[in-house]
Amino acid sequence: MSNVQAVDAAMIDALLAQAQTSPRQRKNLNFHERETHPCQRLLNAILPGSYVRPHRHLLENKEEFMLVIRGCLGVILYDAQGTVTGKLKLTESGLVRAISIPTGVYHTAVALAPTVIFEAKGGPYAPHAPGELAPFAPAEGAPESADYLRKMEALLADV
Repeated sequence: MSNVQAVDAAMIDALLAQAQTSPRQRKNLNFHERETHPCQRLLNAILPGSYVRPHRHLLENKEEFMLVIRGCLGVILYDAQGTVTGKLKLTESGLVRAISIPTGVYHTAVALAPTVIFEAKGGPYAPHAPGELAPFAPAEGAPESADYLRKMEALLADV
């Protein structure tokens, strides 16, 4: 069992603690052995206040699957002009726990509580390519990103 990894409460707690010390208020734990692996599988801890810029994945094998393990994650979908086309909350015990996002769909994730998700998408890992980051949203770290995050949180208040 040397290569077997069990996801338990202690692992989730530790990952959330690591996210608290991260400037981005996020921390991931990869289960794939290398960035070139054909399938990316990871836990992603996201804390309230972490800004995830809306983006899309353009490569053919980059559809994204997210499953909430703990917490509450808001997901917002957009068209190319930045108009909201869908929004939902994923929770560990609610009606919706997971989402599969097709390639090419702009989306973002908003932690509405300290949250850990299981995420999977095709590999190998590739940083965002030109055209993947939403031009209608501020860059991560930009002064206006905090206001944009508050607007996204407000959009999810009635979901």
